Formats: sequence, structure tokens, C-alpha cells
Amino acid sequence: MRPIARRLFPVLAPKLAPKLAPALAVVALALPAAPLPALADDAARITVTGEGRVDAAPDMATISLGVTTEGKTGAEAMAANTAAQSRVLAQLRGAGIEDRDIQTSGLSLNPNWDYGSSNGSGRITGYTASNMVNVRVRDLARLGEILDASIGEGANTLNGVSFGLIDPAPAMTEARKRAVAEARGIAETLAQASGAELGRILSITEGGGYGGPAPMFRAEAAAAEPVPVAAGEVSTVATVTIVWEIKE
Repeated sequence: MRPIARRLFPVLAPKLAPKLAPALAVVALALPAAPLPALADDAARITVTGEGRVDAAPDMATISLGVTTEGKTGAEAMAANTAAQSRVLAQLRGAGIEDRDIQTSGLSLNPNWDYGSSNGSGRITGYTASNMVNVRVRDLARLGEILDASIGEGANTLNGVSFGLIDPAPAMTEARKRAVAEARGIAETLAQASGAELGRILSITEGGGYGGPAPMFRAEAAAAEPVPVAAGEVSTVATVTIVWEIKE
């Protein structure tokens, strides 16, 4: 320290200390904590993937249905479509389907072209209007009845029925537990067979998700008798990949 600075430091230090204290505190907080012991790059590890599956009877169905109409003009096709779809929606609400369970999934109006003229140029022969909705049915016992009534009111296009769970969380929790148990069982078997011992878990990665193959059907036009529907089961699947340290 230079002579001048040495003489000024005792005088300035008491004045600067209160101003510097907050900054010093921030610096102290920003200093990183002592790092945890890291695993050596060449340390032995074992990586195993486990799967857990829970099959359950569904308690909800989603129907994709709607009305397709044709007309000589776009306005005519759309007017006929609106009238028929209004009757279908009124029937659904009358059957106890809440507004939150009805959602428009597709609305279209397209010209119908005829390319059969001798000169190869196309001409518009009319228009096709389509209005599709997705409908959640929470009472599966009434699913066939609701389908029949919708068709009777003018729904002439069914794009499918899928099944699911209103609350899939409990099934997913159980599937995760089964996936972890399977992964641990495999890891212990491999470790014992190789004369090693599992150490601490280094990482867990989850994959998979809800929804296995669900029964579906596709149909068009009206049904002459009640629609038979088989709900079957839905699968909730979880997968986990776990990395263990191998004890030396």
C-alpha cells in the first residue's frame, strides 16, 4: 500500500464500511456452496427401464359425430346442415349432455366438382357442408341410446367412439409404482447375477403415458336398431428409466 493510501485508509474505512456492508453481504450470498462429491466418470453404473400397466374399465366415452348435407348452392347446403345439427344438439342436451361436454371439432363448406366434360374443365355441381362435434358421455350405460337418438335427429356421420377415464390420476400413480418396482427388481437381479451390489440412485427419468388401445368404430348413415357398443378396457402405462451406482 502506498504511503498516502496508508494514511487515508484509517480515516475513510469507518465512513465506507456502512456503505460497503450490503454489497459485501450480496457477494457472500452469491458465493457457491461447497460442491457435493461427484461420481467419477469411470464409476460403475447400471441403467434399467421398467414398465407399469394398469387396465381398468372405462367410465367415459367420447363420440365424434356430425351432419353432412348437400345443396345446389353453398347457402342451401349450410342452411340444411344448420337445421339438422341444431336438432342433434338439442337432442344431446335433452339427454343430459352438458354444454361443457359438447365441442365443435370441424366445420366446412366445399364445392362439388364434376370433371367429366369433354374439354376436361371442371364445373361446380353443388356444395357439401359438414359440421362435426366431439361429445363426452359420462354415463356409459346410455351411450347406445344417445347414439341412436342422435342418428334419428339427423346425425349421418360418425367418425368414432373412444373410451377413457374421467380421472386417470389414480391409475397413473399405480402404474408408476409398478414401473419403479419392475425396474428395481430387474436391477437387483442383474446386480446379484454379476456379484455386485446396488448403490444410490443417480437419476430417474419417466416416459409413457395414459391411454392404451381403445375400442372404436366408424360408421355412416342411420342405424336400424340400437347401436351395440363394447367398452372393453383402457390401459394406463408408465415407464421409468433408473440409473443406479454400483457399490465397489
